Amino acid sequence: MKPLLDVLIILDTLDKEGSFAAAATKLFKTPSALSYTVQKLENDLNIQILDRSGHRARFTRTGQLLLEKGREVLHSVRELEQQAIKLHQGWENELVIGVDDSFPFSLLTPLIEAFYKSYSVTRLKFINGVLGGSWEALTEGRADIIVGAMSDPPSLSGFGFTLLGQLESVFVVAPHHPLAEIEEPLTRRVVKRSRAVIVGDTSRLEPSRSMHLLEDQDAITVFDFKTKLELQISGIGCGYVPRYMAQRFIESGVLVEKRVVSHVPFVPVWIGWNEQTAGLASEWWREQIVSSPEIAVVYGTTENNTNG
Repeated sequence: MKPLLDVLIILDTLDKEGSFAAAATKLFKTPSALSYTVQKLENDLNIQILDRSGHRARFTRTGQLLLEKGREVLHSVRELEQQAIKLHQGWENELVIGVDDSFPFSLLTPLIEAFYKSYSVTRLKFINGVLGGSWEALTEGRADIIVGAMSDPPSLSGFGFTLLGQLESVFVVAPHHPLAEIEEPLTRRVVKRSRAVIVGDTSRLEPSRSMHLLEDQDAITVFDFKTKLELQISGIGCGYVPRYMAQRFIESGVLVEKRVVSHVPFVPVWIGWNEQTAGLASEWWREQIVSSPEIAVVYGTTENNTNG
C-alpha cells in the first residue's frame, strides 16, 4: 500500500507543478527517483500511468483515474492523520451534548460553527431532554454534557456541574381565555379550575409532572415547550413558559401575562458533564457556553458555582 500512496503523492504533485523537475523540488527528491517510483508501480500492476512518448510525460486514462481518485484517498489519509494526532492530544472522537428543551438551541449555532472551524476532528451529536430526563441522559452515559437542566444536580461522584443562571418563567394565557379577565394576582384555587398545558418529563424513572401543576388539575401533557406555547396561544390551556419564549407574544398582545400568588419566577439552570469521559472538546464547550454573552442574557447574571 505504501508504494501506491507514494505514487499518488507524486502524481498529485506532478499535476500541480507541471514537470518531474518541479515536482522533485517540491518533494525534496530527484526527478529520477520520482520516475523510478512511478515506473515500478506500472510494472507491478502491469498498467501505464504516464505516456512518455512526447517531450513531456502526459497522464493516460488510467493515470488520470489514479490522479482523481487518488486525491480523494490522500485527503482521507491526511484527515486520518490529523484525527489520530488530535485524539492522542485528548480530543474526543465524538461528543454527545444533551440540550434541555427549555434551552434556546439557536444560541448554540455560532458555537457549532466556531468549533468545526478549528476542531472538526470531534463529531458532535445533540440529543433532547426535558427536566429530569436531562440529568438522566448524563448519568446513564447517553450524553457527555447536558445544557439547560432545571432540576437539581445528582449527588453522584464522577459528574461535574456549573450553575448556568436563572431561567425566568411567566404564567400566560390567550386574551380570550377565562383567566385573562380575572383580577390579579390569581390564586392557586382559581388557576386550578382551568386546564393546564405541561411538558412531560423525559425521565424514565419519574412520572411526567410539571413543577407548576397543581394536584388534581386537569392537564394536557405535550412533548416540548414549542407545542405547549402553541396550545396556550390557541386558548386551550394555561401555564408557565420561559419568558424568553413568551415575551414577543406578550408584547404583541397574543398572550396575556398574569401574576399568580406564591409563584417563584426564577429556576436555577445547570450545565453538567461526565468527568470520567471529559476531554478537550468537552472542556471547550463548557467554557464557551458559560462565557457566552447571548446565553447570559437568557439566564441572567449570576455567580456560577462549580462542583467537581
